[in-house]
Amino acid sequence: MALAEAPHQPNRAASPPAHRDGNVLRWLAAHTASLIGDSVYFAALAWSAQRSAGPTEVGLVMAAGAAPRALLMLGGGVLADRLDPRRVILGSDTVRCLLILGVAAAVALTTPALWLLVAVALVFGAVDALFVPAVGALPPRITTPDQLARVTGLRSLSMRLGQVAGPPLGGLAMALGGPAAAFAVAGLLFALSLPLLLTVRISPLARPSDDSAPRPGGARAELLDGLRYIRRHRLIGPLVAAGAVCELGLAGTLNVGMVLLNAERGWGPSGYGWIVGCFGAGAAASAALLAVAGRLPRAGMTMTGSLLAGSVGAAAMALVPSLWAATVLAALVGLSAGVFGSLDGALIQTAADPAYLGRVTSVVMLTMLGFAPLSYPLVGAAIGAWGAAPVFVACGALSCLGGALAFASPAVRHAELPRAAAR
Repeated sequence: MALAEAPHQPNRAASPPAHRDGNVLRWLAAHTASLIGDSVYFAALAWSAQRSAGPTEVGLVMAAGAAPRALLMLGGGVLADRLDPRRVILGSDTVRCLLILGVAAAVALTTPALWLLVAVALVFGAVDALFVPAVGALPPRITTPDQLARVTGLRSLSMRLGQVAGPPLGGLAMALGGPAAAFAVAGLLFALSLPLLLTVRISPLARPSDDSAPRPGGARAELLDGLRYIRRHRLIGPLVAAGAVCELGLAGTLNVGMVLLNAERGWGPSGYGWIVGCFGAGAAASAALLAVAGRLPRAGMTMTGSLLAGSVGAAAMALVPSLWAATVLAALVGLSAGVFGSLDGALIQTAADPAYLGRVTSVVMLTMLGFAPLSYPLVGAAIGAWGAAPVFVACGALSCLGGALAFASPAVRHAELPRAAAR
């Protein structure tokens, strides 16, 4: 199906705020449906694996999708820059829809073999490697630069909604109809996003006529060109480096370390639920703040300060003796991490040459989905050997190094988001 781009209109600068822009909201609804579908799919996959195999095999199935996602993510960024990002999103969502509905039919007819579940996870991970960079390249094409912070905040809220709504919905579907029903719900959610995306208007982005223009070549040459572009860019390079170091420091702490800290202190499942819930509430509050405000002053310094505050707060969570203090710190860490992530994403998308957006997004997401999980076994082993407190402090110090990298860059310190155009 041909997807015609909307012509670039000169009055686009007077478009309504993103949270009141129907075009942005249609994209957001499609993205939210897809994210909830992701959560339901992972729940159905885990349950199907548990029914047909043991705990080790369940872990194998759940990890199978991570390898192609990490290996192909950079290639997905090249594809997103070569093609209309919406075409890539529509294509990947269509493949996911057909794949998961096919799995639903197979599960309904018979207990799936382990190899089938591994194959599904591998294909789904490969398609995700195309989907994620294209999603990151789309927002600048549906709104104006001064609205990117709002769109980033709305997208963060959408991600939180997917994390909150997906597992209960998947659980309800499994209770009513088993894994087949859960897979079917996930497939239908992917299908729901398709007509919404078809109604989203896409505006072409002008490319600067200078030496930063991409050089023609094959996929490998374009990938290397994109990596050079990130390394040489005075703002994007430090932002990507700071984000990568931050993820390495905090990802293991907030995922694996929090579980082990909770067990070490004897706070029980409810204590863990309170900590995770407060972190999510803080992150959602920061996303809502940016979605409504649209712009924070001195974005570069605000982003750096929030990163340092979140890093210190994460380290302090293993030093406080009571659950209530840990939950308060978790909320503050979530708030700080949300501000950092939203401003970091908005600054990168505002500064990036449109021709490189897909590749820039793929590198950013690779640091989150590919590199950061490498810290999980290290954090677990270190806490087992030395306890939670020294490991949390060390991880917080590593994350603070990311803040120091950002602060050391004059471009980051003086970075600002565009002001809204007069209406």
